Amino acid sequence: PVIFLLCHKEVSCTPHLVYCIFILLSQGRYEEALVQFEKNKDTDFQALYQLGVMHYDGLGTNEDPEKGVEYMKKILNSDSPEARHLRFAAAYNLGRAYYEGYGVKHSTEEAERLWLIAADHGNPKASVQAQSTLGMLYSTPDLKDLKKAFFWHSEACGNGSLESQGALGVMYLYGQGVRRNSKAALKCLKAAAERGNIYAQGHLVEYYYNRRFFSTAATIAKRTTENDNIEMLATMTDCLPAHVAKGVAIAAFYLARCLHLGRGIEKDEAAAKKYYSKCRSSPAKMLCDFCI
Repeated sequence: PVIFLLCHKEVSCTPHLVYCIFILLSQGRYEEALVQFEKNKDTDFQALYQLGVMHYDGLGTNEDPEKGVEYMKKILNSDSPEARHLRFAAAYNLGRAYYEGYGVKHSTEEAERLWLIAADHGNPKASVQAQSTLGMLYSTPDLKDLKKAFFWHSEACGNGSLESQGALGVMYLYGQGVRRNSKAALKCLKAAAERGNIYAQGHLVEYYYNRRFFSTAATIAKRTTENDNIEMLATMTDCLPAHVAKGVAIAAFYLARCLHLGRGIEKDEAAAKKYYSKCRSSPAKMLCDFCI
């Protein structure tokens, strides 16, 4: 199921709900918070938004994705100025629901429409997540349009998206949706890697290895493969788990090559086998459609 975000970073929280959100996030007292949100949902759109989150994900109540979708639609369709700051986040969440077919019938077309609303032509005050997601959506087989993908990743990257910064590096590297540009690719990959993007780190390893900078490739690969807790890394960097898994798998493969052949690091066939095995067992073999 799609996870709607509590106190979404692109959502401004009204003062009288701060305490409720605090107890939600820090103490997990979902039932108590649910009562407070229920009391305020008819007069406060922030309460309605958080209530939609809780029903969708089953926090403090039985999971009811249909009700979660209903509340998000109320926010999106409202003409009230008090709902304006929530519309982009609600549209993004609804797009995820339609794409996953959870709480509503699956529709890629409706997901695209909603994400375009949430992205708002690249508005930095809109949903940057929607902008990045559109970049990934237009990289999928069903809606493949790499020029659109490049456009949206550029918008999202300019608005601070770490995930899109890594994706742009790969697109420049392989000439996907844009003219191939190794200099721009390296700039994007290095910047994203330094910010913790594991997908970018994996491709940076590949970049250096293919250009015979074996020592640099091995050093980055070793660092990238030290932590293989995919879900934790994805949460920390706000990147898709599938992208994180692919980055770790790429780094493991090239580290294994370096160890196997003694390139940039002391030859160690036993260690090489370990990293080859790590690469083969990686969940990256089951990548989602969004991966470039």
